[in-house]
Amino acid sequence: MDLNRPALPLQNKAAKRKTLAATAIAAALLLSACGGGAAPQGAEQAAAADPASGANASGTVNICGVKDASGIYKGTAEAFTKGNGKVTAKYTEIGATTDEARTQIVQRLEGKSTECDLFVTDVIWTSEFASQGWLLDQTKLVEANKDRLIPSTVETTKYQDKYWGSPFFTNAGLIYYQKDKVAKPESWQQLYAEAAKAPGNGYVYQGKQYEGLTVNFLEMLYSAGGEVLNDQGDVTIDSKETRDVLNFMSDGLKNGSADRAVLTYNEDPARLAYESGDFGYQRNWPHVYRLLNATPLASSFAVAPLPAWEGGKASGVLGGWNLAISAHSTNQAGAVAFINFATTPDWQKHVAMDYSQAPVNEAAYSDAAVLEKMPFATELLASVKGAKPRPISPVYPQISQAIYKNVYAVLSGTASTEEAVKKMADEITTAKASF
Repeated sequence: MDLNRPALPLQNKAAKRKTLAATAIAAALLLSACGGGAAPQGAEQAAAADPASGANASGTVNICGVKDASGIYKGTAEAFTKGNGKVTAKYTEIGATTDEARTQIVQRLEGKSTECDLFVTDVIWTSEFASQGWLLDQTKLVEANKDRLIPSTVETTKYQDKYWGSPFFTNAGLIYYQKDKVAKPESWQQLYAEAAKAPGNGYVYQGKQYEGLTVNFLEMLYSAGGEVLNDQGDVTIDSKETRDVLNFMSDGLKNGSADRAVLTYNEDPARLAYESGDFGYQRNWPHVYRLLNATPLASSFAVAPLPAWEGGKASGVLGGWNLAISAHSTNQAGAVAFINFATTPDWQKHVAMDYSQAPVNEAAYSDAAVLEKMPFATELLASVKGAKPRPISPVYPQISQAIYKNVYAVLSGTASTEEAVKKMADEITTAKASF
């Protein structure tokens, strides 16, 4: 999951009203012209994918998404084509980064393009895309496959009590630690205390002003019992838990638990800093395991699930990618057939063994062949099962920006915790009111 991308900017109220009016008119004109199974009036009127249609699929199914760095998308398409016989799957890269891919996907969906039957979608796009009527309702398909899917991954495809995608592979943060320097972390407080004991024990994480900082902050906030939005969608981030976590993270930079260089780190710089051998702990994603094993640290590190907040319960933040069927697909049956293949327990083993990604099928984590290639699978499963989605909202990019911008202000020393919490809550409230 590439988190190194900007969120959409917040608008002031006057500009927001103008933009909303223009958007509403444009959307009405666009959606009124939709046909051929497209959802004409947003999520409420969306057409539904037929789970039975995959059995009689034929032709070509086109899957579109971000640059295929690991080969998982093209590899899955080739394996599906080879095993199916009646349907040819093709993967097309339409963006070098996650942000570029999202822009390309939105352009195609807004333009009613039939180029792509399936889109590989970031888990945080579900609400936005579904609310626009751009996707097929996959509720029946997900329900048919639900027994093979980890429940927390299914939740990333949910909007207004319906499912708008099928989980393909998931992601949850892990702690990498040097066994000869520091202890396995049981709580965030213990990790920070161990990290401060000696110069070579420090902690590195993703503290740059971007989506990754939102994730790192939410991992602690959820564990401390806090939240951004409650079940009714009300903004609840102005809380004691938010203040406690912000103060804790800020103190960690001041006392040397974490190096101040983390304020410039996204995933790769954090990994490279850790590979130098000058740190005891690193927070990163599962794919880092394979990369670390190709360095001199190969035999000296271990992997642990994210720790709990003292007195609380460990909680990660789900990443990963889903498979969403375009409302304008010309081969919906082929798309269903591809999803059925990609989520089978057998293929989900390959997701782990061949591509070092986290399966959405729980049985894969205890498979002997998977454990041979991914010996930390038990720890990864614990992180995935304990993880929660990021705030579910069509304006999630603005919500995330409000979080990471204000968290960064506290960590960099340009705002007090109290100022940041109030501003964060106000900006999230404004973002929600814009939809």
